[in-house]
Formats: sequence, C-alpha cells, structure tokens
Amino acid sequence: MADNDVTYAETYQRSIDDPEGFWLEAARGVDWISPPKQALDSSSAPLYRWFSGARLNTCYNALDRHVIAGRADELALIHDSAVTGEVRTFTYAQLLDEVARAAGVLQALGVEKGDRVVIYMPMIPETVISMLACARVGAVHSVVFGGFAASELAARIDDAQPKVVLSASCGVERTRIVEYKPMLDAALEKATHEVSHCVIVQRPQYEAEMGERDFDWEKVMAPGAVQPAGCVAVEATDPLYVLYTSGTTGRPKGIVRDNGGHAVALTWSMANIYGMRTGDVWFTASDVGWVVGHSYIVYAPLFAGLATVLYEGKPVGTPDAGAFWRVIEQHKVAGLFTAPTAIRAIKKEDPNAELLAERDISTLRTLFLAGERLDPDTYTWAHEKLGVPVVDNWWQTETGWPIVANPTGIETFEAKPGSATKPSPGYDVQVLSPDGAVLEPNTEGAVCIKLPLPPGTLPTLWQDDERYVSSYLSAFDGYYLTGDGGYIDEDGYVWIMGRTDDVLNVAGHRLSTGSLEAALAGHPAVAECAVIGVADPLKGQVPRALVVLKSGREFSDAEIEMLVDELRTRVRDEVGALASLSAVDVVQALPKTRSGKILRKTMRQMADGETPQVPGTIEDAGVLDALSGVLGPRDA
Repeated sequence: MADNDVTYAETYQRSIDDPEGFWLEAARGVDWISPPKQALDSSSAPLYRWFSGARLNTCYNALDRHVIAGRADELALIHDSAVTGEVRTFTYAQLLDEVARAAGVLQALGVEKGDRVVIYMPMIPETVISMLACARVGAVHSVVFGGFAASELAARIDDAQPKVVLSASCGVERTRIVEYKPMLDAALEKATHEVSHCVIVQRPQYEAEMGERDFDWEKVMAPGAVQPAGCVAVEATDPLYVLYTSGTTGRPKGIVRDNGGHAVALTWSMANIYGMRTGDVWFTASDVGWVVGHSYIVYAPLFAGLATVLYEGKPVGTPDAGAFWRVIEQHKVAGLFTAPTAIRAIKKEDPNAELLAERDISTLRTLFLAGERLDPDTYTWAHEKLGVPVVDNWWQTETGWPIVANPTGIETFEAKPGSATKPSPGYDVQVLSPDGAVLEPNTEGAVCIKLPLPPGTLPTLWQDDERYVSSYLSAFDGYYLTGDGGYIDEDGYVWIMGRTDDVLNVAGHRLSTGSLEAALAGHPAVAECAVIGVADPLKGQVPRALVVLKSGREFSDAEIEMLVDELRTRVRDEVGALASLSAVDVVQALPKTRSGKILRKTMRQMADGETPQVPGTIEDAGVLDALSGVLGPRDA
C-alpha cells in the first residue's frame, strides 16, 4: 500500500484528521469474511474498538490466502538454529498443512473459540505453528517466554486459565540444556487453575518424562491422527492473544490484542514503516515470547507474504559475533530487526567488523533497531560497518507496532542518532507537563498519545477494563500514558529519555522490580529490599539489589557472602536467568518517604552517577548519605 508519491506529512495528517477513512482504506489489505462498514467504534470510550461488526480469521490472512493466490511453494518460515546446527524450511503450503493439523489437535482436546492456550516453548517451528493453530480455531494464545521460571509461568496460567498448555521438553543454549518440562510441571503444581492437557514437543537433546495429562506432539501430529481444522470466523474485536507484561506491583498485566485491528495495522506497517515487499526474506532476531516476536517474527511478515527467519541462537557466541551476518548471507535477508543490545554485543566482540567482511550481505537493505534507546555510538558503528540505513523505532508491548519510526516505506528522513524520528501515522504523540499542558518543542515531559489509539494497539487488559483505565488513561484526561519521559524537537522528532516507573529494561526486555523483590524478600534473613535498574553499556540496564537484613544477630563476612549467593540463586530460580542480579549489597536501611515509599529513582540516579533528585518528603536524609559509599558519591 506504500505510495512514494504521497509524503509522510500528508499520510500522517490524514491519519489524524480522518482516521475513519484512513483505516478503512488500510483494511483493504486484509481478507475479510464480513468486511468492516466502520473503522472506529467510540460507543464505549475511552475503551475504543476498531472494525466492530467485521469478521475474519487471522490464520487465513497469514497462510491460506497466499496459498490460494498461487504462492504455495514459496518460502514462509526458515528455522535457523545456531545451537543445534539445524535449518528447517517451510513453504506456505507446508506451513499451512502443519498448522491445520495442530489446530485439529487443539479441537480434539476440546479447545473452542475463545478458550485460552498457553504456549511455553523455545525458538522452534512448533512455536509458530502453535500460535497460528490457535488463531485458526479462534482460541486465544498466551505465549510465555521460555526464560521465565515456574512461579512466573504459574502466575500467567492462573490469570489466563488455559484449557491446554503447549510446551517442549527443553530449550537449547550454547553451553547448556534448559529443561522446560520440569519447570512446566512445577508451575502446574503451583497454579490454582487446573489444566486439562499438555502437548509436549520432545527434542532429541532431552527427553522429558510424560504424565497422564501429557501428549507427545509428534504422535498427535502424525498424518491421519486428527482431522485438520478449517478457519473459524471471529469478530474483529475478539481477542487473538494475551501477552503478559511486567507491572510494578501485583499480578502481571495481560495485554489484549484483537484480531481485526492487529491484522490491519501489522499488514500496513510491513509495507509502510518497514518498506518490505512480498517475497522478501525478513529476519527479526528476537524471541516469540516478547511482543517483537509476536508482531514481527510471526504475524506481520506472514500477513505481508514474506519469508520469516526464526533464529535460535545469540548475536555472539553461537559460534561468534558473525552469526547474524551468516544468517543474512545464507538466507538472503532483506531486512534485519533486532535490539541495540545485540549490536553492542557484536561491536564489543568484533569492533572492526572483521567477521562481517567475510560475508556477503548485499541483499540487506535496512537494519531496524528497537526495544531500548539507540545510543549514537551504536548507530554510527552499525551504519558505517553495514553500509545500509539504520532505522530506530520506538514502541511498547501495549502498542504492538511502532509509535515512532522512520517510515522507510513512505519517506525516509535524515536520522538523528538517539531519536526514533517521527510519530507513525495513527499516533498523535504529545509531550505533557504535570498539569496536562502540551509542552513546547525541546521541553522534556511525559510522553503521551492522544486518544483514540490506532488499530493494533491494546483495547484493554485481560478481563480488567478498570485496571486498563487506571494504569494508562487516568493520568491525563484523553491521553494514553506511555510511562516514558522525553521531548519533541523543532523538526517533530521524538526523543525518548527513559522510563518514568520502576520497570527495568534489560536488553530490551521489561522486568518488574516487584517480582525480583518478592524473590529476595522470601529469604528468611531478609527484612526488606529494593531492586533498581542501573545503567549498563551492553544491556541498557541491569538489576541491582539492596537488602536490609533482619535484626537480632550479627553476620560474619563469610555468612554475608554465602547469603548473597543464596539471594542470587533465588532470583534466578523464581524469576529466570534474565533477571540475574549484577550486585547485591547488604545495607543498614533503605531511603523512604514519610509515607513509606522507597526512593528507587533516587538510588538509581546515585548508582548511575547522576545528581539525585531528593524529594522533600524524605523521612531520613542520613540514609542516603550512608548509601553514598555503596551507590556512589552524592552531590550536596
């Protein structure tokens, strides 16, 4: 749908002034069972909905329509495992066959339209097949990142209440095998919700022990074992998936993605934001457990008729810092989408890009980066070494597709390293002062989006409209609160300066301080604790813990060292390896306001070497002085 004769300014302004006409036109890129007669439904504002009354099937748009259009033998999915050395490819016809049979398995296990299915799998083709199979029968999938331990998985099972869990025996990493099935069994023991059946992909690296409710994927997927399922019609406003994102407190927030708006927005974005064309090979180096994996490994590239690379490995160490360049050369990749952390890791291992020089990456047109702020040094290195445009884009789990990006499919702007460029069509981005006034250019404030949000964004939280409104829509009337601070410059470029809450951004992945603190607080020696995210040149942020021990006894240095090791282990076991603590400091007290709020932001500023903002409501300023030797010097 990209039209180079139309400028970004014209496209953007039309999306804001005439969202009805703009998105109805974009909806023509989707195959509908009952086409939409209206785009925006404001009847329950601020709970806006898109394409109410229209009906479609997401899996049909990802697979069936391409097969029907004569593209059955073209590549759809390339699974490239750098840790096993295996490459598996699927044409659109082959992937459709697998998905239809997997959908038949779900129906045979009693899964119906609207039922939930939790998917707890590594980066293997069966994960993509499972997601599309759920979409095919109208079930709501909830993918849980394989790095999450049993307690985090259990919390998501209890909230989603799935009828079936699809999992695998293990994940494979460079130096170890991660046994998924025992973690799943432990999660099901912890969960209060009863799951009827589990289907397990047995990988050769580890054969899991099967229980009474468990089915072997290979056996139930054998040709003739089940009747392949057709596409079930769903409402555009019916949920496609629930993806949990860490909040600062309480149970995880289930981000809802609907079928209709999601299909329209992602199909539109692939051509207009990312500039990709049918038949291109697209490589998103992320994980399907995160929103980038949902949107741009699975759904958007298949909606657009691309071949999508599912990569099981790391940017470095599998086997070296040339892994991405090998994938690009081998599979003739046109677009690479990854996180700045990955490029920083590659740069650290191979600063002169000697491994890149060994590869032919001439098919690569663009490098896209998102997940955290793209620092100028990383931008410059990537642009100079790869010799292609480097496009930053900023978005969230909640939005599902870019809020701010350089729209390469419409008009490419000169990059300003550190800014993701301009708002994507459909997003009315404003920077607000605490009293809700729109700020002048170059004035930092709260980055917000004027309602309604465009299609493809979250319409609400899973079974919790009230929490959606209170979490996102209550701070400023008529606006969605992104939780990020920043400013818009005189050229309309958006600059995101960092989170305004206490959620950590570790290598592009959001982690709740609450879940880490809960793991620490469960230790019998811990009285209270706080986790802060401190700046890290590779990962963006890393979690650091400050712990106050229970009074009543003295601890020797050796005992404290042992205690620190136990606390690290607790966090890894209960939250996951991604949450590994960079440091654990035993302190006498934590700084608090008089109302008892721990001053995490102030401690984070001290740890990052910034001048800390000390609120007037602090209970005891002497606590900060005592922490200066631990966290760093504090200016008077």
